[in-house]
Amino acid sequence: MSRPDLNSDEAILAYRAEVRAVGRTPRFAGLACVVLGAILVWSVGQAGAAGPAVQWVGYALLAGGWALMLAAIFMRTRYHRRRMAELD
Repeated sequence: MSRPDLNSDEAILAYRAEVRAVGRTPRFAGLACVVLGAILVWSVGQAGAAGPAVQWVGYALLAGGWALMLAAIFMRTRYHRRRMAELD
């Protein structure tokens, strides 16, 4: 991988878009899991007898969603470091 040329505003915008695209799917999936998990945990009172199961599923979705989002952040950081590394 070669280091990006960041001498112009257009090149900077293109590189930002490139980095923003890395890990997009896990990031959006993680966000969806976090939102769905929060809704499930919030609605435990209306679940009746299934309340404990709904709560466990909600907490599992929250944990999985945050794990996906952290993985996406890790992928993005690793990609940026590789791109910015000097090659001899």
